[in-house]
Amino acid sequence: MQCCVGIDIGSAYSKGVIMFDDEIGGSYVVPSGGNYQLTAERVNKALLSRADQLSKRMVYTIATGYGARSVTYADEVVTDISCHSRGIFYLSPSVRTVVDVGDLFSKAFRIDERGNSLSFLLSGKCAGGSARVLQVIAKVLHIRLEDIGELSLKSQKRVDFNTGCAVFAETEAVSRVAEGVAKEDLLAGIHRALAAQLHSLAERVGIERDFSLVGGGSRDIGLVKAVEEITGFDIVVPPEPHLTAALGAAVIAREKVKSA
Repeated sequence: MQCCVGIDIGSAYSKGVIMFDDEIGGSYVVPSGGNYQLTAERVNKALLSRADQLSKRMVYTIATGYGARSVTYADEVVTDISCHSRGIFYLSPSVRTVVDVGDLFSKAFRIDERGNSLSFLLSGKCAGGSARVLQVIAKVLHIRLEDIGELSLKSQKRVDFNTGCAVFAETEAVSRVAEGVAKEDLLAGIHRALAAQLHSLAERVGIERDFSLVGGGSRDIGLVKAVEEITGFDIVVPPEPHLTAALGAAVIAREKVKSA
């Protein structure tokens, strides 16, 4: 058997997926840290240890993401839009519109019936349109990031944020906390504000169902529910949405090996 690897070096986390022939053989996730090259080597070592244990032979590696150029052992670098497209298509072939809720930026893109990207749009530079704003608010409220989704669903009186800017949203959250507003109501409000921005981004690229959220931010169930409320239909979220780009990179690597 042969194995192919996809490496996604993100600004916050780095992910890797290894495929044995046409099946996913494993994955690995680690904080990116300040040295992307060392992190990339760590991801590769973790993935290849699984290949060695099963007597598999390494064939091809594709890198993607913010720090893709730091993956010195990669055979090729492919854009994250292309990798996300192939990754979500591998998991859910019916998806046509995707929003990647990333740490620095969010991206909306359309894909065709073969999993190829057709068009895309990138959010602005403000962190208010990305998952970073969720980290900011979680810090203000002294809550673990992984807990804010479930807590927000308990809201009885959502707070409406008056800004889409992360800095101003932080200031507004501090003021509301001082006023005694419930944490779950604040979280429901910030989820709604971010969901509105993501929906607007998707509308600009053109929403065609099925609609999927990927990226680290889509692991937040409160955000997913907020997007569903705005769109009026169910959103497709892969079991491990933060791995979609790495998976897509591995899928593309496998296709290249097959066509060689």
